[in-house]
Amino acid sequence: MQDAAVIIPAKDEADRIGATVKAAAELPGTDLVIVVDDGSRDGTARAAEDAGARVVRHSRNRGKGAAMETGAEAVRLLDDGDPRHLLFLDADLGDTARDAAPLVAPVRAGTADMTIAAFSSTVKLGGHGFVVRLSRDGIRRATGWTATQPLNGQRCLTRAAFEAARPLAAGFGVETALTIDLLRKGFRVEEVEVPLAHRATGTDWRAQLHRARQFRDVARALAAREPALDALRRRAGA
Repeated sequence: MQDAAVIIPAKDEADRIGATVKAAAELPGTDLVIVVDDGSRDGTARAAEDAGARVVRHSRNRGKGAAMETGAEAVRLLDDGDPRHLLFLDADLGDTARDAAPLVAPVRAGTADMTIAAFSSTVKLGGHGFVVRLSRDGIRRATGWTATQPLNGQRCLTRAAFEAARPLAAGFGVETALTIDLLRKGFRVEEVEVPLAHRATGTDWRAQLHRARQFRDVARALAAREPALDALRRRAGA
């Protein structure tokens, strides 16, 4: 049964997107791979097309949340009958993307509304643990649930769960916000261990700038949800 679509947000990933697309296309029950080229300046779109993906392009970089929404809309337009589940994968997974099937299984079985990958093999993160702590602590404060890898972008959602979380938070705050918003609305979220792997994160100035942007976006997503958390606390204490 073909019931899942893969959505891959990508920016300047020409060197790895082809391998990621080909590996994702091997996943059982997957008949559609969408790559959202989010304002790339290299050959990301061409490499994705050559690997067999359908490509949607943003003329300028709009951020990860916007790319995820664009990809989900492309899937909706191609759905025929029951809506597909949405499996989001990062562009730099390469050949390991073929091991993402366990993320789909609980959603397909109806035991989870969203799954989040917990990588069984880790690489040196180059210092972005402080962003992970920010996200993990914020999710715990907001929902009482502790995530192992709260920033992991490898997630499978039902269409209903995805729509309930819209509009998605901007940029790199999207994963943190997704988790908080769905848990607050009563959706079932489950972490699944998978043997996926990213490109190792560096420590040069570009990597540090990336982490600063992550921190900013996660902080903004949490700040937008703190007033609602305070209101819940006041009602609980009334």
